Amino acid sequence: MIILVGSQKGGCGKSTIATNISAALAVKGEDVMLVDADKQASSSNWFLDRSENPSLPKVHSIQKYDDVRASVIDLNERYEYVVIDAAGRDSIELRTAMIVANAIVMPIRPSQFDLDTVPRMQEIYNDARILNSNLKFKAVITMGPTNPVIHESDEAKSFFENYPDILLLKTIIRERKVYRDAINGGGLGVVEMTNSKAKKEINDLLSEVL
Repeated sequence: MIILVGSQKGGCGKSTIATNISAALAVKGEDVMLVDADKQASSSNWFLDRSENPSLPKVHSIQKYDDVRASVIDLNERYEYVVIDAAGRDSIELRTAMIVANAIVMPIRPSQFDLDTVPRMQEIYNDARILNSNLKFKAVITMGPTNPVIHESDEAKSFFENYPDILLLKTIIRERKVYRDAINGGGLGVVEMTNSKAKKEINDLLSEVL
């Protein structure tokens, strides 16, 4: 299965989602390849830290840029799961990955600036569907406030009612320090840490994506 994590805006937690999905799959004993198609190389840096700890479940990783189609198709024949971290913009990596992916997962913060990027992503998705009619489009709210008094996440949910082609996942990835700690803690996923709420978020996300 090819899972593409991509969006039209940086800072939405794209690499956080890609790396945590990869770690969660590895913990479940799955054979996973993480493709870093973002030249900022956040996922690659996470992988390098992780590779220094041989006791962690194995995640494979590679960097691929420009037209990634052929490489991703080849990797999909050799690994059970291929997770692609594409740059947070309209890029050749994003567009070519959409042509071969089974699902695109769009992380999106519950802010108007982020929501304003959705129409453009819908257009890119429509273009990709011409060549990949089986591509599923899923969105996940990230960095959702933990304060129950703040209703930004609920407002974002209402926004997606206007986009029936995009499945907004029930899982909300909250703004939690543990996600930053996982990155800084040697290439971990939150499923390998002690925060039960973050663990549940990622496991629930993975279940919805699969």
